[in-house]
Amino acid sequence: MVQKNRIFKSVVVVAFAFLFVSCKAKYSKSETSSRSKVNSFEKKPVIGFSIDTLALERWQRDLDVFMNKTKELHADIIVQNAGNSVDEQKKQLLYLMDRKVDVVVVVAKKRDSLTEPIKMLRSKGIAVISYDRLITDADISLYISVDTERVGELMARRFISTGVGKKWYLILGPEEDFNMSLLKKGVNKVIAGKGISIEGTFYTSGWNYDVSYNEAVNLITSGNIPDAILCGNDAVAGSVIKAFDDYYPGYHVSICGQDADIAACQYVVRGKQDFTVYKPISELSEMAAEYAVLLARGKKVSEIVPDQRKINNGYAEIPVVWLDPKIVEKNNIDEVVIKSGFHTYGEVYRE
Repeated sequence: MVQKNRIFKSVVVVAFAFLFVSCKAKYSKSETSSRSKVNSFEKKPVIGFSIDTLALERWQRDLDVFMNKTKELHADIIVQNAGNSVDEQKKQLLYLMDRKVDVVVVVAKKRDSLTEPIKMLRSKGIAVISYDRLITDADISLYISVDTERVGELMARRFISTGVGKKWYLILGPEEDFNMSLLKKGVNKVIAGKGISIEGTFYTSGWNYDVSYNEAVNLITSGNIPDAILCGNDAVAGSVIKAFDDYYPGYHVSICGQDADIAACQYVVRGKQDFTVYKPISELSEMAAEYAVLLARGKKVSEIVPDQRKINNGYAEIPVVWLDPKIVEKNNIDEVVIKSGFHTYGEVYRE
């Protein structure tokens, strides 16, 4: 009997020992898994996105696509909206630096205003991508945009091909927006030697559409209405169209803009705006997100941008990625805008 008790006790001890080891092993495995998740979280890239304003439909679309793509790529994003203030954008860039983001993507309010905050970002090893608007006089890592010089070329060629007349007027965005310089350069390149006269160039301060509206009113009331008005974007074109509706209803002046905003597309199909220029915003935003995440994970610009085109921003020769724009008019709007999913049929042809 004593012998049996000893055997029983031995079996119980072994069983408990086995159970203890088993539980410890399970706990260690769980703990390792948990630590792995923590480490994975710690290594998750963080992208800062600094934008001058979200007041326009265009920028809301850019940001939505960018955010979705960033999350799809398993990165976090911190968005800062400067509300059209240069000083606020400077502060927000330093805030992003303090948050220890890996990369900052910037839509600049003023092209030459961010030299110092970008210098501080770069000193911390933070890459800076200039998005859509070139930042000048600063150590940016990459510039990505639709080719705005090409936009100007397309606009000018289309006006010439439709025979709109020889007197043109430019109502652009702010002079400090480098894209306006590129757009004008493209226009001038095409009209050289064609006998076309640019009657005047007006820059819309701060993209304030009341200002562009007033300039259009001045043109109408002066009686010196040009044959064609080439606008810095579709919102400017919309303000010009409104001025004509208010002060000269029924009169059509040839007008174009860029961005393929929904209101502009509606004006195009109704014949109020001759054409707009479609910029592949979704592709641009997704590409910028992909580049930002790759840079955050340690890749070099030379590794992620095989076509090493450069643009001088006043600081250095900066690697640039340019996407191609397309003219959108009544006869191709379904193909370019609707089939691409940029706008729906119902939105474009809404009564």
